[in-house]
Amino acid sequence: MIRSQINRSGEMEVFVCVVERGGFSAAARACRMTPSAVSKLVARLEARLGTRLVNRSTRAFQLTPEGCAFYERATRILADISDAERSAGAGEEPVGRIRLNTSSSYATHVLAPILPEFLYRYPSVSLDLVQTDLIVDLLAERTDVAVRAGPLKSSSLVARKLGDTAMMVVGSPAYLARCGTPQTVEDLDRHNRLGFGYVRTVDGWPMKTNGDVVVVPVVGRVQASDGEGLRRLALGGAGLARLAAFTVRDDITAGRLVPVLEPLNPGDREAFHAIHIGQGGPLPSRVRALLDFLGERGRLS
Repeated sequence: MIRSQINRSGEMEVFVCVVERGGFSAAARACRMTPSAVSKLVARLEARLGTRLVNRSTRAFQLTPEGCAFYERATRILADISDAERSAGAGEEPVGRIRLNTSSSYATHVLAPILPEFLYRYPSVSLDLVQTDLIVDLLAERTDVAVRAGPLKSSSLVARKLGDTAMMVVGSPAYLARCGTPQTVEDLDRHNRLGFGYVRTVDGWPMKTNGDVVVVPVVGRVQASDGEGLRRLALGGAGLARLAAFTVRDDITAGRLVPVLEPLNPGDREAFHAIHIGQGGPLPSRVRALLDFLGERGRLS
């Protein structure tokens, strides 16, 4: 069978239905096919791909690792096809699934309050939200949009700035009552400095002293993989943390955290960008809708 005679999208639709319905019989009913026809279609697909997608037994249905990977790609391809068809027609309503990678801090303090509005605006769009402070490979992780903090390296990625935020050192009232409030850079030697468990662009706390800016090493007994984890540790009284102002603003207002060493704060700011892979062509409408929404409602100030 030559390539042009293969209905690839049709095969993908049936395979996705098999996965989402949990078996051949249920998929056959949904697709108005016989279970035998569905089974043969999946077998032909496996033969063409040269790998097993489904482990079959009389009692269980289980995807292989290759089947899981193919399912994720197939759902994305089908969403792109649907999006292309809608965009080519009279209406351009965004439709499909978006994979968004962002830090836990941005997801908690910026995205979560506005996400219901985005879903209401675009009822045909769904969102896969992946939270991590680590920089991911958008192509390898099949990510449509990522929100990243800090300076951007030169690359083929396209960036839209979402503003920037001040940084500040904070501690809980209980911790400061127990360990004292630092007044100088030297005082930090007597404090537990909560840090990140991975290398950052500036691996330390910038501080003004004697007219210069020095970077104080983060030496502490606890590290965390994301800013939201550090915030919770600071709230619990584990030590001092240097965090983005937008993540602790409500805590400071409520008295749960207290800024310290503000006279020594050099005033540096951390930029946030929404990035995506730039390939020179138009973006899917669902991705463009999310980028426009973040630029409108997801900005930092």
